[in-house]
Amino acid sequence: MNNLKKILFLTLLFSSALFYGQRDVDKDKIKTLKIAFITEKLNLSSQEAQGFWPIYNDYQAEKEKLRQKEYAEIRSKINDADKLSEKEAATLLNKVMLHEDDENKILENFMGKVTKVISAKKTLLLLRSEEEFKRQLIRQYHEKNRKSKP
Repeated sequence: MNNLKKILFLTLLFSSALFYGQRDVDKDKIKTLKIAFITEKLNLSSQEAQGFWPIYNDYQAEKEKLRQKEYAEIRSKINDADKLSEKEAATLLNKVMLHEDDENKILENFMGKVTKVISAKKTLLLLRSEEEFKRQLIRQYHEKNRKSKP
């Protein structure tokens, strides 16, 4: 059973290079790969997984909603920073700080919930696994771009 998990994990990981390199990245496929990656790294029991995934999915949805809000209210305006008045720039900086506070509240809320379902050690492994997954996707993207360039 454990070998089957590893084979599935490696197959999904290998295929992520194909999915990530396309222009229209299919977020659902990347999400599936991320779930497989995290599941493998955390080695969740079925009881842990049953409690963990709804909390994690809610956390991801909150982060995405905040990212969209940030883009609409902040990032899109930073591109035109040289055209802003000093007062508009100060207001924008204040929004940046409020956004950071919101990010921290979301993370704090998530940590409070998730550590009731999985151990603190597995929670740290989750944080590390998320970073590893991002690095792996970026590495695969760069490798694919290097191969496609003459």
